[in-house]
Amino acid sequence: MKAAVVVFPGSNCDRDCEHVLGRVVGASVRMVWHREAVLPPVDLAVLPGGFSYGDYLRTGALAACSPIMEAVRRHAQRGGLVLGICNGFQILVESGLLPGALLRNASLKFICRTVGVRVERSDTPFTTRYAVGQVLRLPIAHADGAYWADPVTLSRLKDGGQIVFRYAPLGGGDANPNGSVDAIAGICNESRNVLGMMPHPERASESELGSRDGRPLFESALDALCGAA
Repeated sequence: MKAAVVVFPGSNCDRDCEHVLGRVVGASVRMVWHREAVLPPVDLAVLPGGFSYGDYLRTGALAACSPIMEAVRRHAQRGGLVLGICNGFQILVESGLLPGALLRNASLKFICRTVGVRVERSDTPFTTRYAVGQVLRLPIAHADGAYWADPVTLSRLKDGGQIVFRYAPLGGGDANPNGSVDAIAGICNESRNVLGMMPHPERASESELGSRDGRPLFESALDALCGAA
């Protein structure tokens, strides 16, 4: 699998993604600066977490206008895989590759802790190694992570099976830490090749980090691209 990790001013999880993709699951990884207009020939494009442009104006709004995003959009239209994590999810929404919006957390506070994340779909290229209903231990770290969609869009997401992850109780913890509508933690597009999620699977991919629950997400993508799902 060949993967590109896009780096925006303010990205801070780009090297974490590079490490997991390259050293943990064995992909070939290229780092791509956001000013580039062309993606290298890759199977997977990753928009990592961080605070692109310092979250000024609106999270992900300025990064969505970066030259590389047109190349990411063409990659998605060709059926290439696109994964947006945290700030990457916000950028995918702001660029129109995924519907809805990411609002301030209901608490109006930055949240950084491990939460429960229930797998709702195992039939996407990113989730074949999970079981539906499985609850993962994944970290979140965001101030603007409350997913929101209008009722029509939300109904369309449900009918189309596009809700991939929901927050779930974990050891008595909050089942919806940021106040997302319908406890949504991650969604995909209609073609299922674009996934956005607020939790960080790259921070839970090795035992040393306290959880390996994020690793199957990257391995699922590898399976999908190798035709061995």
